[in-house]
Amino acid sequence: MRRTNTEVPESAWFKSSYSGGNETECVETAFTVAGTCVRDSKRPRGGGFHVGSATWIDFVGSVRVGELR
Repeated sequence: MRRTNTEVPESAWFKSSYSGGNETECVETAFTVAGTCVRDSKRPRGGGFHVGSATWIDFVGSVRVGELR
């Protein structure tokens, strides 16, 4: 995982369906050719990080089976 300055169009970002409904726990992601960018939706200009495709797939799989909460 590394901080990213990858230019991602605003239209590519989407909010996680698991983000808190009270606007306090919102994560946005955007898919790129090389993987996935992640940022805090409350601070979209505050930077974010990028993970490779395999890492993102492992992360999502772990969340789905309840290994991460």
